[in-house]
Amino acid sequence: MRLNGKIAIVTGGGSGFGEGIVDTFVAEGARVIVADRDGAAAERVAGKHGAAARPVTVDVAVDADVARMVAAATEGFGGLDVLVNNAGVGHVPQPLDGLDEATFDRLYAVNMKAIYLAARHVVPLFKAAKAGTILNIASTGGVSPRPNLAWYNASKGWVITATRAMAVELAPFGIRVN
Repeated sequence: MRLNGKIAIVTGGGSGFGEGIVDTFVAEGARVIVADRDGAAAERVAGKHGAAARPVTVDVAVDADVARMVAAATEGFGGLDVLVNNAGVGHVPQPLDGLDEATFDRLYAVNMKAIYLAARHVVPLFKAAKAGTILNIASTGGVSPRPNLAWYNASKGWVITATRAMAVELAPFGIRVN
Protein backbone atom coordinates (compact mmCIF):
# COMPACT_ATOMS: atom_id res chain seq x y z
CA MET A 1 0.00 0.00 0.00
CA ARG A 2 2.15 2.79 -1.35
CA LEU A 3 -0.22 5.57 -0.25
CA ASN A 4 -1.04 4.20 3.19
CA GLY A 5 -1.96 7.06 5.50
CA LYS A 6 -1.83 9.71 2.76
CA ILE A 7 -4.62 12.21 2.20
CA ALA A 8 -5.41 13.31 -1.33
CA ILE A 9 -7.75 15.52 -3.30
CA VAL A 10 -8.71 14.43 -6.81
CA THR A 11 -10.49 17.08 -8.86
CA GLY A 12 -12.79 15.76 -11.52
CA GLY A 13 -12.98 12.64 -9.37
CA GLY A 14 -16.59 11.83 -10.19
CA SER A 15 -15.95 10.10 -13.53
CA GLY A 16 -13.42 9.06 -16.16
CA PHE A 17 -9.73 9.33 -15.34
CA GLY A 18 -10.56 10.98 -12.03
CA GLU A 19 -12.67 8.07 -10.88
CA GLY A 20 -9.89 5.70 -11.81
CA ILE A 21 -7.38 7.79 -9.85
CA VAL A 22 -9.66 7.79 -6.80
CA ASP A 23 -10.15 4.01 -7.03
CA THR A 24 -6.39 3.44 -7.30
CA PHE A 25 -5.48 5.84 -4.50
CA VAL A 26 -7.97 4.23 -2.12
CA ALA A 27 -6.75 0.75 -3.09
CA GLU A 28 -3.22 1.94 -2.26
CA GLY A 29 -4.30 3.09 1.22
CA ALA A 30 -5.10 6.80 0.77
CA ARG A 31 -8.08 8.71 2.05
CA VAL A 32 -9.48 10.83 -0.78
CA ILE A 33 -11.60 13.91 -1.29
CA VAL A 34 -13.60 13.23 -4.45
CA ALA A 35 -14.05 16.73 -5.83
CA ASP A 36 -16.37 17.21 -8.78
CA ARG A 37 -18.76 19.78 -10.19
CA ASP A 38 -21.32 16.99 -10.45
CA GLY A 39 -22.18 16.35 -6.80
CA ALA A 40 -24.09 13.16 -7.52
CA ALA A 41 -21.10 11.72 -9.38
CA ALA A 42 -18.77 12.64 -6.52
CA GLU A 43 -21.14 10.98 -4.05
CA ARG A 44 -21.38 7.84 -6.20
CA VAL A 45 -17.59 7.45 -6.42
CA ALA A 46 -17.00 8.26 -2.76
CA GLY A 47 -19.79 5.87 -1.79
CA LYS A 48 -17.84 2.95 -3.28
CA HIS A 49 -15.09 3.52 -0.74
CA GLY A 50 -16.85 4.09 2.59
CA ALA A 51 -14.89 6.14 5.12
CA ALA A 52 -11.85 6.29 2.83
CA ALA A 53 -13.47 8.85 0.51
CA ARG A 54 -15.62 11.93 0.91
CA PRO A 55 -17.47 13.79 -1.82
CA VAL A 56 -17.22 17.56 -2.31
CA THR A 57 -19.23 19.43 -4.91
CA VAL A 58 -16.88 22.07 -6.28
CA ASP A 59 -16.37 24.30 -9.28
CA VAL A 60 -12.58 24.32 -9.47
CA ALA A 61 -12.69 27.70 -11.23
CA VAL A 62 -14.25 29.41 -8.18
CA ASP A 63 -11.85 30.42 -5.40
CA ALA A 64 -14.35 29.96 -2.55
CA ASP A 65 -15.16 26.45 -3.78
CA VAL A 66 -11.46 25.56 -3.95
CA ALA A 67 -10.96 26.86 -0.39
CA ARG A 68 -13.87 24.70 0.77
CA MET A 69 -12.43 21.67 -1.05
CA VAL A 70 -9.06 22.06 0.68
CA ALA A 71 -10.80 22.58 4.04
CA ALA A 72 -12.70 19.32 3.47
CA ALA A 73 -9.35 17.53 3.40
CA THR A 74 -7.63 19.38 6.21
CA GLU A 75 -10.62 19.48 8.54
CA GLY A 76 -12.28 16.24 7.50
CA PHE A 77 -9.20 14.03 7.23
CA GLY A 78 -6.68 16.05 9.24
CA GLY A 79 -4.28 17.13 6.52
CA LEU A 80 -3.31 16.94 2.89
CA ASP A 81 -0.44 15.16 1.14
CA VAL A 82 -1.41 14.96 -2.53
CA LEU A 83 -3.35 17.21 -4.89
CA VAL A 84 -4.37 15.78 -8.26
CA ASN A 85 -5.48 18.54 -10.63
CA ASN A 86 -7.44 16.27 -12.95
CA ALA A 87 -10.54 18.34 -13.75
CA GLY A 88 -10.56 19.51 -17.33
CA VAL A 89 -12.82 20.43 -20.20
CA GLY A 90 -12.52 20.36 -23.95
CA HIS A 91 -14.50 21.77 -26.82
CA VAL A 92 -16.09 20.48 -29.98
CA PRO A 93 -13.43 20.33 -32.72
CA GLN A 94 -13.76 23.42 -34.89
CA PRO A 95 -11.65 26.07 -36.59
CA LEU A 96 -9.90 28.24 -34.00
CA ASP A 97 -11.73 31.37 -35.13
CA GLY A 98 -15.11 29.72 -34.60
CA LEU A 99 -14.93 29.03 -30.87
CA ASP A 100 -17.27 31.29 -28.92
CA GLU A 101 -15.92 33.40 -26.09
CA ALA A 102 -17.96 31.72 -23.35
CA THR A 103 -16.53 28.30 -24.27
CA PHE A 104 -13.02 29.75 -24.37
CA ASP A 105 -13.52 31.36 -20.96
CA ARG A 106 -14.71 28.08 -19.41
CA LEU A 107 -11.78 26.20 -21.01
CA TYR A 108 -9.35 28.72 -19.53
CA ALA A 109 -11.06 28.68 -16.12
CA VAL A 110 -11.12 24.90 -15.70
CA ASN A 111 -7.93 23.87 -17.49
CA MET A 112 -5.67 26.68 -16.28
CA LYS A 113 -7.11 28.99 -13.62
CA ALA A 114 -8.15 26.00 -11.47
CA ILE A 115 -4.52 24.92 -11.12
CA TYR A 116 -3.57 28.45 -10.06
CA LEU A 117 -6.39 28.59 -7.51
CA ALA A 118 -5.55 25.17 -6.07
CA ALA A 119 -1.89 26.14 -5.77
CA ARG A 120 -2.82 29.30 -3.86
CA HIS A 121 -4.58 27.19 -1.24
CA VAL A 122 -2.41 24.07 -1.16
CA VAL A 123 1.15 25.33 -1.55
CA PRO A 124 1.22 27.19 1.80
CA LEU A 125 0.14 23.97 3.55
CA PHE A 126 2.79 21.94 1.75
CA LYS A 127 5.49 24.57 2.43
CA ALA A 128 4.65 24.49 6.14
CA ALA A 129 4.88 20.67 6.11
CA LYS A 130 8.04 20.75 3.96
CA ALA A 131 6.38 18.02 1.88
CA GLY A 132 3.59 17.44 -0.60
CA THR A 133 2.85 16.28 -4.10
CA ILE A 134 0.96 18.04 -6.88
CA LEU A 135 -0.01 16.08 -9.97
CA ASN A 136 -1.29 18.13 -12.91
CA ILE A 137 -3.02 16.17 -15.65
CA ALA A 138 -2.26 17.48 -19.13
CA SER A 139 -2.80 15.91 -22.56
CA THR A 140 -0.84 14.81 -25.58
CA GLY A 141 -2.58 17.77 -27.24
CA GLY A 142 -0.23 19.99 -25.23
CA VAL A 143 2.85 18.57 -26.96
CA SER A 144 1.40 17.38 -30.27
CA PRO A 145 -1.47 19.72 -31.19
CA ARG A 146 -4.36 18.39 -33.24
CA PRO A 147 -6.21 20.46 -35.82
CA ASN A 148 -9.46 22.17 -34.84
CA LEU A 149 -8.58 21.99 -31.15
CA ALA A 150 -6.23 24.99 -30.99
CA TRP A 151 -7.49 26.45 -27.73
CA TYR A 152 -7.74 23.11 -25.92
CA ASN A 153 -4.23 22.19 -27.11
CA ALA A 154 -2.94 25.56 -25.92
CA SER A 155 -4.53 25.13 -22.50
CA LYS A 156 -2.84 21.76 -22.05
CA GLY A 157 0.48 23.18 -23.25
CA TRP A 158 0.05 25.77 -20.50
CA VAL A 159 -0.47 22.95 -17.95
CA ILE A 160 2.81 21.36 -19.03
CA THR A 161 4.75 24.63 -18.76
CA ALA A 162 3.11 25.57 -15.45
CA THR A 163 3.97 22.13 -14.06
CA ARG A 164 7.62 22.53 -14.99
CA ALA A 165 7.75 26.02 -13.48
CA MET A 166 6.02 24.86 -10.30
CA ALA A 167 8.40 21.91 -9.98
CA VAL A 168 11.49 24.13 -10.18
CA GLU A 169 10.13 26.70 -7.75
CA LEU A 170 8.71 24.30 -5.19
CA ALA A 171 11.43 21.63 -5.09
CA PRO A 172 13.49 23.52 -2.47
CA PHE A 173 10.44 23.28 -0.16
CA GLY A 174 10.20 19.50 -0.47
CA ILE A 175 7.18 19.70 -2.78
CA ARG A 176 7.10 17.46 -5.85
CA VAL A 177 5.16 18.60 -8.91
CA ASN A 178 4.61 16.28 -11.87
